[in-house]
Amino acid sequence: MRIAAIAAGVRKALEGFSTALQEGDGLYANDPFAEAMNLPGQQDYYLTHAWVNIAIGILMRNIGRTEFAITKNGKTVNTGTVYALFNQPNRILSRYDLWKETGAWWFLEGEAFWYFGQGYTGGFPEEIHILNPRRMTMRVEEGVVTRWFYTTDGDVVPILPDEIVHFREWNPWNPWRGVTPLVSLKYELEQDSWANKSNTDLLKHNAIPQGILKTDQLIREEEADLIEARWERKYGKNAKNRKIAVIGKGTDFKPLTFSPDVLKLFDLKRWNLYTILAKYGIPPRVANIQDAKANLSGTDTESQHAAFWKYTLIPILKNFEMIAEAQFFRRFGLAERGTFDLSTIPELQKSEDEQSKRDIEEMAAGLKTINDVLSERGKPLKPWGDTWYRPGTVVPVNDAEKPM
Repeated sequence: MRIAAIAAGVRKALEGFSTALQEGDGLYANDPFAEAMNLPGQQDYYLTHAWVNIAIGILMRNIGRTEFAITKNGKTVNTGTVYALFNQPNRILSRYDLWKETGAWWFLEGEAFWYFGQGYTGGFPEEIHILNPRRMTMRVEEGVVTRWFYTTDGDVVPILPDEIVHFREWNPWNPWRGVTPLVSLKYELEQDSWANKSNTDLLKHNAIPQGILKTDQLIREEEADLIEARWERKYGKNAKNRKIAVIGKGTDFKPLTFSPDVLKLFDLKRWNLYTILAKYGIPPRVANIQDAKANLSGTDTESQHAAFWKYTLIPILKNFEMIAEAQFFRRFGLAERGTFDLSTIPELQKSEDEQSKRDIEEMAAGLKTINDVLSERGKPLKPWGDTWYRPGTVVPVNDAEKPM
């Protein structure tokens, strides 16, 4: 990320600082959960745990569906330097990938970094790059981060705080870094890993025999081996199916199944699955999971998809908007702002249509004015919007004409 000469100078300058990095400035410094989670580097549950990978994939794909609109004075703009930057953050990163990757790191590590690029010298940036939080360390002086350090290809590159935007989840153990959402799922993830390993070993090594040949006669070891070899040859797993077994006098075949302890692993994995989904705020139907005992209708499925957006994605997207506003738009004194446009998300259309219907009914009944509705939706008010317009067909009962 820097030319070789600069990198060499950086390494030399950091020789006296390496101890400080190890003692208190690293990614997991002062984090009590780091040792318990066997971090850094030893456990990557996005790599080794299927449902962690699936959950993060669901979240990042849906974040990528939203359009990040640039507005100015309440109106969407499609030109200008700010729009151009977010439309094409850099030559290999699209505007959708920018938020997908930001969200992916957020859900995996609890933080994400935007870097303005190696050519940034101040002022409005020309590029945005996504950095790997696992490679970021920092220098803290008097309670403030004064320098970031990014490790790549054997080089340590210094980065000023003004060169990045830091998306950070609240961390009670380290106020300068985010915390992985998986921190509280240590035992669930370990249990799943061991259950998967046990099941794999069971299938790989065929640890449980298909059955037992029992006899009430005394047999020598060589006779037992002969009987086993003969049975395996004639009726084993490599023989043709549906053969008739002929067993000698006094010999009985008893088939075996999985032990209850093995079957409990499947119940444990199911419990851990729902725990992981709950942690990430993903309803089961959004992950294409349906309990065999449940009989969900189409309405129930729609409700779960709508709830996924309302109570999981929208709060996260609002958080991203606020971080970007504070650390980017306001930092550079921009008149523009960035908001996620949710108007094209089908899962939210039904609820919006129902809300519009209720608003129209309440305006007709005099419970709301047009400006009341616009204010609730965060839209500009109308000069005439505080006046209630009564429907012309409404006639007071006391003034109605009496029948002849």
